[in-house]
Amino acid sequence: MGSPPGSPGRGGLGLLVLFLLLLLSPVQVLPQLCVWYGECGVASGDKRYNCAYDGPPIALPEDGYDLMQELCPGLFFGNVSTCCDVRQLQTLKNNLQLPLQFLSRCPSCFNNLINLFCELTCSPNQSDFLNVMSTIPYYDPILKENKSSITELQYFIGERFANAMYNACKDVEAPSSNVKALGLLCGKDVKDCNATNWIEYMFSKDNGQTPFSIIPIFSDVPVHGMNPMNNATKGCNESVDDSTGPCSCQDCSVVCGPKPQPPPLPPPWLLFGLDAVYVIMWISYMGFLLIFFALVFGVWCYRRRHFVSEYTPIDSNIAFSVNSHRDNGKITCGERLGERFENGLRMTFTSWGAFCVRNPRPVILFSVVFIAMCCSGFVYVKATTNPVDLWSAPSSQARKEKEYFDTHFGPFFRTEQLIIQAPKSHPDTYSPYPSGADVPFGPPLTKDILHQVLVLQDAIVNITASFDNETVMLKDICLAPLAPYNNNCTILSVLNYFQNSHSVLDHTVGDDFFVYADYHTHFLYCVRAPASLNDTSLLHDPCLGTFGGPVFPWLVLGGYDDDNYNNATALVITFPVNNYYNDTRKLMKALAWEREFINFLKNYSNPNLTISFSAERSIEDEINRESQSDIGTVLISYIVMFVYISIALGHIQSCRRLLVDSKISLGIAGILIVLSSVACSIGIFSYFGIPLTLIVIEVIPFLVLAIGVDNIFIMVQTLQRDERLQGETLDKQIGRVLGDVAPSMFLSSFSETVAFFLGTLSTMPAVRTFSLFAGMAVLIDFILQVTCFVSLLGLDIKRQERNRLDILCCIKSNEEMSSLQRSESILFLFFKNLYSPYLLKDWMRPIVVSVFVGVLSFSTAVMHNVEIGLDQSLSMPDDSYVMDYFSQLSKYLHAGPPVYFVLEEGHNYTSLEGQNMVCGGMGCNNDSLVQQVFNAAEIGSYTRIGYAPSSWIDDYFDWVKPQSSCCRVYNATGQFCNASVTDPSCTRCRPLTQEGKQRPQGKDFMTFLPMFLSDNPNPKCGKGGHAAYNSAVNLINNKSDVGATYFMTYHTVLKTSSDFIDAMKKARVIADNITETMGIKEKNYRVFPYSVFYVFYEQYLTIVHDAIFNLCISLGSIFLVTTVLLGFEVWAAVVVSITIAMIIINMFGVMWLWGISLNAVSLVNLVMSCGIAVEFCSHVTRAFTVSTKGSRVERAEEALSHMGSSVFSGITLTKFAGIVVLAFSKSQIFKIFYFRMYLAMVLLGATHGLIFLPVLLSYIGPSVNKAKTRTAQERTRGTERERLLYF
Repeated sequence: MGSPPGSPGRGGLGLLVLFLLLLLSPVQVLPQLCVWYGECGVASGDKRYNCAYDGPPIALPEDGYDLMQELCPGLFFGNVSTCCDVRQLQTLKNNLQLPLQFLSRCPSCFNNLINLFCELTCSPNQSDFLNVMSTIPYYDPILKENKSSITELQYFIGERFANAMYNACKDVEAPSSNVKALGLLCGKDVKDCNATNWIEYMFSKDNGQTPFSIIPIFSDVPVHGMNPMNNATKGCNESVDDSTGPCSCQDCSVVCGPKPQPPPLPPPWLLFGLDAVYVIMWISYMGFLLIFFALVFGVWCYRRRHFVSEYTPIDSNIAFSVNSHRDNGKITCGERLGERFENGLRMTFTSWGAFCVRNPRPVILFSVVFIAMCCSGFVYVKATTNPVDLWSAPSSQARKEKEYFDTHFGPFFRTEQLIIQAPKSHPDTYSPYPSGADVPFGPPLTKDILHQVLVLQDAIVNITASFDNETVMLKDICLAPLAPYNNNCTILSVLNYFQNSHSVLDHTVGDDFFVYADYHTHFLYCVRAPASLNDTSLLHDPCLGTFGGPVFPWLVLGGYDDDNYNNATALVITFPVNNYYNDTRKLMKALAWEREFINFLKNYSNPNLTISFSAERSIEDEINRESQSDIGTVLISYIVMFVYISIALGHIQSCRRLLVDSKISLGIAGILIVLSSVACSIGIFSYFGIPLTLIVIEVIPFLVLAIGVDNIFIMVQTLQRDERLQGETLDKQIGRVLGDVAPSMFLSSFSETVAFFLGTLSTMPAVRTFSLFAGMAVLIDFILQVTCFVSLLGLDIKRQERNRLDILCCIKSNEEMSSLQRSESILFLFFKNLYSPYLLKDWMRPIVVSVFVGVLSFSTAVMHNVEIGLDQSLSMPDDSYVMDYFSQLSKYLHAGPPVYFVLEEGHNYTSLEGQNMVCGGMGCNNDSLVQQVFNAAEIGSYTRIGYAPSSWIDDYFDWVKPQSSCCRVYNATGQFCNASVTDPSCTRCRPLTQEGKQRPQGKDFMTFLPMFLSDNPNPKCGKGGHAAYNSAVNLINNKSDVGATYFMTYHTVLKTSSDFIDAMKKARVIADNITETMGIKEKNYRVFPYSVFYVFYEQYLTIVHDAIFNLCISLGSIFLVTTVLLGFEVWAAVVVSITIAMIIINMFGVMWLWGISLNAVSLVNLVMSCGIAVEFCSHVTRAFTVSTKGSRVERAEEALSHMGSSVFSGITLTKFAGIVVLAFSKSQIFKIFYFRMYLAMVLLGATHGLIFLPVLLSYIGPSVNKAKTRTAQERTRGTERERLLYF
């Protein structure tokens, strides 16, 4: 029977089965062969060769099972036949300790690395991928047989495996060093490290760890009959087993996703391609001019048409004579109230003035007693020189955070720093042995210069100071983190890479022909691995500083490009010194040593070195020196003003009456009254324990002198222009004059006093203290002027009438004079006859308004561009050594100030959830504290965070792992056993089980944490936390709980005030975001950033708000007081307030033009300019409101004529004379914030008060108060004064 069509026959089926069997049956089974087994022969030190062996794998003795399970669980199967013995496994474990400490935080990375070394050391299939190249004979003395030691080996590795291992490890962080772990393990900078050169370096004999040469050959296909080792790998985003998770975002960029990007900068506000504010102000100004000139032209045409014939000249008085004093319209209630208030003030001051003149001795005696009582408070006077107290309010956020940090971690250390250059040295070139590109070394990194710098460094360490008969050296005050086990001072210097030793610096390895390794080799390794205890070169010298901590290259080198530290052009040496929170004696010791440190460096001379330096006390010392050096300048300024006042007050009738008519004694008395008011203010507040500040001493006398002298000039010059009425006695005349001028003085002084006292609402200590002292000084000055000075003025007039000489009042002049004649000074006549009429001409007034509104528009347009902050170099004298230090600091420094992210007490670190919120390693949250700071460092140009944070909790987890040799305890006692101790009774803290490999939680966490924080780093365990984290963790409740902790990193380089402000602002945003994502916002603790400069720069976060608040409070109070004291003339108060506001806005314009930044000093000056502006404006405005002339122009002319000369001579000329002297000050802060701002203040005040204000009043001044007009007419009717009133 045949087969069905299409189906195979029986013969075909048999052939198919046979073919399948042949395929499934191997023709030949390759045997497993080793290339080595056991160790034989010493390579160098404690490193040994492996013994050549080409037989099959040998069963591992049972005492090696634990090691095999721990290190190479993939080979632990069957009878565990391997190509390594127990001793080789132990050597493998020891060699893996360093990478374990840095890479085990990413399990998949470490798993791949262990795979590489396990296959090399123990794989039963070694012969597939290992090829022995060279051996040497060895005689085993124990077995008494000849063997061969392998000296060179080829290791065939799959390219896929190598790249996958590198990719899994390239992002792993080293938390204590703020760098990538591969930077410590690759022998190159991280940016130059790749899969091949990393593996080549690990297997290179030159790294100091490998006993013989292992040559890696990378290929994914068989080469020379060898099958490359290409085991399966785990990506960093994959779990190694069920008990571990993928690596953290911090250690694996794949987990994170794309790198965070900074938010785009907000687009500039533009109109027509220009700054929108400029365009708006320009359009507004043009619109104003158009409307204003249209109105002026319209009014001019209207007047010409309705009021004036073609033959009569146009007189603006006609158009505005609607408020003539002959107007008999109805008097309103407001006018009547204003008149009564005005009359009440006039009568009160008239009676009071007459009383003071009649009873001069009791009044003067009472004044002297009052001054003496107030000044007795000087015995309690305290001056604040601490910058923190000067610039930061006790209730401010930064101040509270500083107090928290200082209380829990100790105050931030004091910093003594040198920046050293070698201008005469030339760059050096290093040629690595045996091959490699030449490496240039900067001028200060030549060996000769380094030796000279080390001599200098040693000399500084040995500086001795004396305090209270005790000798103080650096070792007594320095920061020594490992004390008492290691008392070496922390010295952040490149020389600490060489253990601060000349012999280590000179250490070389070579022969007669070549230098294999020297200080160049060691330096290049240490800048990559500053925490290393073995540089892995032939030198084997440690990089870790003698104080037990790493020295980061960006802190000790300057002037390099990118990360090419070898190109450095400057060395930076920093000596951190302990600060003392509540121990004045220890603090004084530190200050005494710093004084000797400064003196030593000032006198140090080395032609090969250029040294810039600063100590913690330098800035305060230099500010004090500057203040003392400027005392002479300030005194000359005051003397110039005193001389001017004394001479200008007198009005000499003739040369023969010079000594009679002069007012030198009265001028001196007036000045003494002004200074006494300042002294009284200081004395009163000293009674209450309110400390003085430098700004009070320097600014307030200047302010009170401006206000006080102005009042003196008004009083004296008004009296000189007055003519005694028939039958009027001297006391009544002075009383009447005082009744006329004292309300104006009271108006200005009281409005200033209220404005200053309201200024104490400011949160800025400097502004608050100034406002307090200034308000009291102005008030007392006014009181003394209307009491003591009026009495003295009466006495001086009596002296003059009796023809007695000024000063020498006992001597009588021969030049007789029947009575004092009314006299008008040249300045008064100039204002009356020339200046006032010319200024108020019809064609001049529109020009004045146009110019002043134009200046106002310009100032408004640029005021938002005024810089905020205070460059600290401005507070230094020009000749200060600190100026040179500041210059070099901005030029050479590559790291900003340290910043601490503090997690306040209250967090639970013992729970898995609490740990994941904070840590940055495997299993931690992607938005944990450490991870968020790490992300911020990724975009440091935006966040101003320069490096990943050092994380104590991540290093603790690495330290406590049972695979590590770090955490061990004595069996019997349970006490900690350091990794360097070789004692069989020392066992692992935690078992090598799946549970033991997990993070410690609960009681375990707190059991081992104190051990970690007390463990000093050593060659077998570089993760000990004593040096790096002892102060970072605050253990509480007898070390049974964790309190506050911090995670430290560095800001990027900060050069300008805006950089510092932005850095603080961004750090706070990061901390707030961390608090929110941790979900602890509603709890009683939070995360906050702390850096030593925050307390000084926090004021600038709110300086704009504070400036607006203070200036608005001042303006508002001036408006209210002016309204009341002008007799409820609301519109007059509005005009005054508008003019003062214009002065303040124009001050901002000047600040922008002259490069004056907005800070506490300039804000005090702005508040003060409000006060001085009142002086310029209020007297003229009040004279306008009480004038009874017919039109606004006439009233403005009269007001300007009567008050203009007194204001001009009393404030403008007086202050101008004093201000000019300040230009010669040595201090930049005096030149910028006092000379420039005072000059602007006086010029703007004078121009607005004496030019713009009269013109403004002539246009929109308040109408005549008809009640005041009628009262004035009745008061002067039938007297000589009637003629004078309408001059």
